[in-house]
Amino acid sequence: MQSSAFQSLIAQKRNFIVPATVFFLVFYFILPILTGFTTSLNGKVIGVINWAYLYAFAQFIMTWGLCHLYMSKANGYDKLVDQIKQEFGAKGAKSE
Repeated sequence: MQSSAFQSLIAQKRNFIVPATVFFLVFYFILPILTGFTTSLNGKVIGVINWAYLYAFAQFIMTWGLCHLYMSKANGYDKLVDQIKQEFGAKGAKSE
C-alpha cells in the first residue's frame, strides 16, 4: 500500500511533466513543419534574419525556461520525498 504523501508526489509530478512534455514536443515540431510545408516563417525581421531563425532561437529559450521551471518544482518534490522518508522511517521501514 502506498502512502498518501507518495501518491501526492506522483500526482504532482505527473500533473507537471505530462503537460510540459506535450508543450515541448508541440513547440519543437512546429518549426520543421512550418518551414517544410509553408512559407509563413520566411518573412524578414531584421536584415537577413527571418522568423524561422527567431523561432529556432526561441526553442533554446523555451528549453532553458522549462528546465528552470522544473528545477523550482523539483524543490517541492524533494520536500515530499523527505516527508515520505520520515513517514516510512517512523514505521520502521528501511529508509535510504
